[in-house]
Amino acid sequence: MRGHCILSHGFESGPDATKVTALADAAERLGWSHERPDYSDLDAKREVSPLGDVMARLQRLQQIAHAASTHGPLVLAGSSLGAWISARVSLEVPVHGLFLMAPPIEMRPAPMMEAASVPVSIIHGWHDELIPAQQVVDWASSRNARLLLVDDSHRLSDHVQASADAFAQLLATL
Repeated sequence: MRGHCILSHGFESGPDATKVTALADAAERLGWSHERPDYSDLDAKREVSPLGDVMARLQRLQQIAHAASTHGPLVLAGSSLGAWISARVSLEVPVHGLFLMAPPIEMRPAPMMEAASVPVSIIHGWHDELIPAQQVVDWASSRNARLLLVDDSHRLSDHVQASADAFAQLLATL
């Protein structure tokens, strides 16, 4: 195996979601192992916040990533809330790259999204109804990240293959 990818689904989604499944297929084709943690139990904890238990989500990914990082190159990928936790965990765990789909740059009351200084690739919809494209452009620009803006909404449902292709491009460069 060339390395390992941890693919984090978005809020109220699951590990078998269309986009993370497409990323898993792309990783396999390139010889990368992968896993898709399930955060649905934490998303259901609405008594903690409207987005469920975000801090527990962060801790779960941190534990999984720490264990995986001892076995070779690690890449974190995520969609929406999964992108935010992937970026945050990259500050704590040695990773070789990040792939972020529809990343929430500002997610109050949580801190702004931050990430390690590693290769970052982002795909985001121009018509994202939750996260303004300009926020993502500004964040990506400040990090010299690869950014693909597409004619789509937050779910990126019309660009599943484009997401997988962009992910494959990142993996091929690592």
